[in-house]
Amino acid sequence: MTTAIEADGLGKDFVLSEGPLLRRTRRTVSAVRDIAFTVQEGEMTGVLGPNGAGKSTTMKMLIGILTPSRGRVRVTGLEPSRYRTRLARRIGVVFGQRTTLWWDLPLRDSLALTRHLYRVPAAGHARRLAELTELLDLGPFLRTPVRQLSLGQRMRGDLAAALLHDPRLLVLDEPTIGLDVVSKSAIRGFLLRLNAERGTTILLTTHDLGDLERLCRRVLVIDHGRLAFDGDLEALRATAPSPRTLVVDLAAPMPPIEVAGARCARVEGPRQWLELSANPAAVIAEVARSHEIRDLTLREPGIEDVVARLYGGGSTA
Repeated sequence: MTTAIEADGLGKDFVLSEGPLLRRTRRTVSAVRDIAFTVQEGEMTGVLGPNGAGKSTTMKMLIGILTPSRGRVRVTGLEPSRYRTRLARRIGVVFGQRTTLWWDLPLRDSLALTRHLYRVPAAGHARRLAELTELLDLGPFLRTPVRQLSLGQRMRGDLAAALLHDPRLLVLDEPTIGLDVVSKSAIRGFLLRLNAERGTTILLTTHDLGDLERLCRRVLVIDHGRLAFDGDLEALRATAPSPRTLVVDLAAPMPPIEVAGARCARVEGPRQWLELSANPAAVIAEVARSHEIRDLTLREPGIEDVVARLYGGGSTA
């Protein structure tokens, strides 16, 4: 397979000035340290990391905004910071909290200007715009000024602008941030279709773990400037295991349940949450023998629980 992204020993340092104006001291801070990974063409890869972990710095080096302090990086075969203009014609970039569209222009005009930036021939632009208009349902608001679009509509417009030149790689930063459930579902469905039908490589950072579970086969976790994890979601769950939870609805409020193989983590009226360390069947049988039960629910750990434990130092790896 062809490699879309290759990073080896990637690092980025920043120099900070501190102290009073006439007695400032300078110190070097390493935002990213020795990151190495590859992404093959056609992969959908998610990037996780707490705020300040080096995630955004890494992404900026990949698209050429920042020059690495050390290490080697190639994106679609190019060194990003050295060949930024050439790279721009091979990749599309969308920042969920910033728009690349012209605020006071109708969406159609913004997309027309984008065509000139990427030097897309008129015939190719018309064909691609018609395709994206159908896939992203842009028709009802193509003539609406960007400033009047809803967040979900603007995000669809930004995706269209990033894809008009048919890039090989799409880089997304928080593509579903602030969107309602319907808009999130529409964006996720479009990205899955884009990857499946056109083979577009997709790299996205997100704090919405639903994006990862629905879109990504692979996850990179960056923490304290280092690559803390690289693998699939099942391997991530194994890295920072979380217990199953048994939710017990009792007939009446009771003191915390005490049974072997479980720990009562929470009590709200007649409902109790038991974290399991033993076979659920044995715990359920014991609880049923000693308490009057109205309902039981066994909950598997979600990816949110796993990532929280990973960030919190709960990893057992």
